[in-house]
Amino acid sequence: MSRRDFIFTSESVSEGHPDKVADGISDALLDAILVRDPKAHVAIETLCKDDLVVVAGEVASHTPPSDAEVEQVVRDTIRRIGYTDPAASFSADRVRVIAKIGRQSSAIARGIGYGRDQGAGDQGMMFGFACRETAELMPLPIALAHALTRELASARHRQEVDWLRPDAKAQVTVHYADGRPQAVTDVVVSTQHRHGQDQTEIQRWVSHVLLPRALGSWHHTGIRTFINPTGVFDTGGPEGDCGVTGRKIIVDTYGGYARHGGGAFSGKDASKVDRSAAYFARHVARQIVLRGLATTAEIQVAYAIGVARPVSITVDTRGTGDDDLAASYAAQFDFRPGAIIEQLGLLRPLYSGTTNYGHFGKPSLPWET
Repeated sequence: MSRRDFIFTSESVSEGHPDKVADGISDALLDAILVRDPKAHVAIETLCKDDLVVVAGEVASHTPPSDAEVEQVVRDTIRRIGYTDPAASFSADRVRVIAKIGRQSSAIARGIGYGRDQGAGDQGMMFGFACRETAELMPLPIALAHALTRELASARHRQEVDWLRPDAKAQVTVHYADGRPQAVTDVVVSTQHRHGQDQTEIQRWVSHVLLPRALGSWHHTGIRTFINPTGVFDTGGPEGDCGVTGRKIIVDTYGGYARHGGGAFSGKDASKVDRSAAYFARHVARQIVLRGLATTAEIQVAYAIGVARPVSITVDTRGTGDDDLAASYAAQFDFRPGAIIEQLGLLRPLYSGTTNYGHFGKPSLPWET
């Protein structure tokens, strides 16, 4: 196949996936800290397995959370996701919570500072991307994969069927011709279910209800489907696999359709450019596409720790526009971390709303407006 004629696959996972449970706890703790101290510097990681949740990291704040407060946020988050079965080892009221949160290095804190000229919280490169494939300016494969896992969770929460459980994955393959999406060719859906559930009923509901609803106009009868391909999936979440913050960075961004700098988002406040600069690069990429400078835009921005202005900003329109013109437009934006925080209002406790079904493409988020 030519580079303009190809197939591409992206994956999404539900809020009950063990890694997303960990991300959800880290972001919920970040929000809880920002409610009391908007200028707190936070870097929190979570590990969860069976009946154990370990929360560790660094916080620089005049009101750091107590262990009891951390434990309450952990239990509330697990309960909100839906792990409430008292017979399961991983459930909101049964888990043991170990908190090991220290103070951020004073040297780092002094080197970063506060305000518009505050330095980057770390070195590294971040990418932002936008394209005309969907109304939300996201690549089609990841947009559809998120639609599937989001609808699985929604159907479970409203108890549309009584056998759905929190853990789930979805994968969507799209055929492209002349660089444009033509059709969905394959879909994989793996959803946790109650013990003893008939697999035929699961396959029928996914095929005849979930797929048409979630895929919308992209649904057709010729899609090859794989529904719980291993058979039984009645043990899921942290009971079935260990969950760790930051292991779903491709799910969180563009499904592999655009490049990734390697930094995770969840549990980090906006002084960490891994998060804030990736959000801002997405914002600028959207503006390039919305203003008609290109139909696809990918931006790379790179920083040195403690330095406010980026080391570099690069724009690639993948042949859909004038790279130099797009780069000149992008150069008008202020990529200093403090300016990003001010422009997008990133000192607010908005991060729990980013955790699941992608950090991009949601109109409620400030970098998407």
